[in-house]
Amino acid sequence: MGEKLSRLSITIPEKLLNYLDSKVVKKGYSSRSEFIRDMIREKIIEDKWSGEEEVIGVLTVIYDHHQRELTQKMIDIQHSKYINVMCTTHVHLDHHNCLETIIIRGKPADIESISIKISGLKGVKFAKLTKTSKVEI
Repeated sequence: MGEKLSRLSITIPEKLLNYLDSKVVKKGYSSRSEFIRDMIREKIIEDKWSGEEEVIGVLTVIYDHHQRELTQKMIDIQHSKYINVMCTTHVHLDHHNCLETIIIRGKPADIESISIKISGLKGVKFAKLTKTSKVEI
């Protein structure tokens, strides 16, 4: 059973419409409507990350696995706040580099704090937090 849909009409400058259409094609959306719905969902997630509601973050880290005690420090940081590490994935990229993804559930400030602490460790070459959440609208 499909959700009830409402029609919305907007007026935008032609250059903005051309940009929208190019994004729809480039990202493979079936319609402008689906692209706009995704943009709205993205804003909902941004709003959730501004509050105290539980959210999900995926921290992607590339680091030198030869860096002394780095993995232990990363684990200690993950245990330092009340968050739920739901899953980690570890991949050996080459002789020196490992990639790890850490899926974390908790309050936005706690997840961001852990991300900053891990990102700043000696031996971490890249770290990026992807912010997401359930969208129940």
